Amino acid sequence: MPPRFSVFIATSLDGYIARADGALDWLELVAAPGESHGYEEFMASIDTMVVGRTTYETALGFPEWPYTGKHVIVLTHRAAAAHPGVELYAGSVTELAARLGEATRVYVDGGKVISQFLAAELIDDLTISVLPIVLGSGLRLFSGGEGEHRLALEGHRSWPSGLVQLRYQRVMPG
Repeated sequence: MPPRFSVFIATSLDGYIARADGALDWLELVAAPGESHGYEEFMASIDTMVVGRTTYETALGFPEWPYTGKHVIVLTHRAAAAHPGVELYAGSVTELAARLGEATRVYVDGGKVISQFLAAELIDDLTISVLPIVLGSGLRLFSGGEGEHRLALEGHRSWPSGLVQLRYQRVMPG
């Protein structure tokens, strides 16, 4: 059985996932005591991660490695020093997906990587948390080229901080 490919990401109301310089400071806007947005539960459900080079370099800057215990694959065409347990990959996402037969659920993260997996019709579900902020510029969640994809709303939830979370399943063509 092929693995399930999932997206779990936050975006500003105007569709940005990071500031133009990659900064994520605006995510703190919704950090409130007692407000769990499901990230910990989601991380517990995945065994493999596929991230882009920018997401990987951001994670390397965190005080602690956030992906301990996960098989992490970084999509990149440039040489890089790999963190222990990290694999660098430069091929197509279709070929990568075909060799992930041991995985059960794969977390796909990073705007460009999400777009590539969507374009290849590999994404099964998306959890998108919309924060109550308009950034005005930055790195977009969907920058174009993904193609058209129909989604079925699986659930939604809002929190007092203003975060609204939408959970979608991709509707398979046919």
